Amino acid sequence: MFAKLARSGVLIASIGIAGCNNSSMKDFAPEANKPLPDKILADMKAKGMVRTSSVMARIFKEEGKLEIWKAKTNGRYDLVASYDICKWSGKLGPKYTEGDRQAPEGFYTVRPSQMNPRSNYHLSFNIGYPNAYDRANGRSGTNLMVHGACSSSGCYSMTDAQIEQIYAFGRDAFQGGQTEFQIQAFPFRMTAANMARYRNDPNYDFWKMLKVGYDNFEITKVPPKVDVCEKRYVFNQVAPEGTTFDPTGPCPATAQPDSLKTAYADYEKRYDAAYSAAVNSSTPAPKPTIAGIKEASIVSDWSKRRARGERVPIDPPSMNADGSVTETVRMGRIDSPLGRKMAALDAEKEAKRKAEEQRLAAIEAAKAAKEAAKAQALAEKEAAKQAAQQQVVTAGVEVAPAQPAAETQAASADEGTVSKLKKKLLGMFGG
Repeated sequence: MFAKLARSGVLIASIGIAGCNNSSMKDFAPEANKPLPDKILADMKAKGMVRTSSVMARIFKEEGKLEIWKAKTNGRYDLVASYDICKWSGKLGPKYTEGDRQAPEGFYTVRPSQMNPRSNYHLSFNIGYPNAYDRANGRSGTNLMVHGACSSSGCYSMTDAQIEQIYAFGRDAFQGGQTEFQIQAFPFRMTAANMARYRNDPNYDFWKMLKVGYDNFEITKVPPKVDVCEKRYVFNQVAPEGTTFDPTGPCPATAQPDSLKTAYADYEKRYDAAYSAAVNSSTPAPKPTIAGIKEASIVSDWSKRRARGERVPIDPPSMNADGSVTETVRMGRIDSPLGRKMAALDAEKEAKRKAEEQRLAAIEAAKAAKEAAKAQALAEKEAAKQAAQQQVVTAGVEVAPAQPAAETQAASADEGTVSKLKKKLLGMFGG
């Protein structure tokens, strides 16, 4: 059983046919052929490693670290270099769907064909997402890389100087006969304290599964044999002859060497005690994590609209613990040919909208002016009418006082006539 497990790659580094040779390497870009620094080569020699021995990479999101481990002459691996990740995209948690901008978590394989010496991001290699686990669980995405240029939208991005060294580790291992190397991508170092911090996170069950592979490496210091069945990872398991691991089918009956089982049981006992102590102690607050496929779908839709050149919030949306979604107020669009085309179309549409607004405003202004003129004409007509009526009234007031004056004159005339008649009678009768 032990020999079978070793042949599967559990306890010794795999040695096989060279994936590429010096003649294929000479055509690469100059930066892909840079040798490792003398200091790193000296450290490797001191640890019992050769330049072309097998490699493995580990990534820790929360700590922002990418580690390179190399096989020593005894077959076990030791840490040879650690780099600060320049940028990684998304939150803690796995990648779910194309466009969710999540950097993957899980166990991935890099082969020579995935190395890209002429990358637009200085140098790069595809980490192999989606793997068998991702596909079995309906997860999607393409072109997930470790690359230079310090720019990320779902990848692990390094500085150009860093990627030159990381690329050289893989290149040298392939030249030495390694046919593929493993990348282990974790949300954080899977210590008891960190697992206790995230025990209530929706991604916790997924992380517990990854931790089994993490623990196997911590115990053996050899990259674990990774398989998938029942839509889950299994590590360092050997199936009977004639059986295979079906990613979506039932797991076959498997076995492990007794020495590995014993070592794992001891490791778990120490971990359980540390976990219980961590649960009851104060720890730093957890970092933001992705809220499953629902949040991934929201971010994916944002990415699609952004890729179409539409104006979207500058930052991707984020789902809160209560299910609400937060979006940044500032809007923008991607600077690309499609984005510029959409901007031109939007500008044309906006110009048409403004022209239509101006046309309607002019119509409304003309209508208002016409109504105002009509109202003014009516007002002037009404004023003229009222003036005429006033003149009539005024004329009536001036005639009325003249009537008593005429009557007074008539009365005075009558009184004169009577006076004359009276005098004449008095004269006749001597009165």
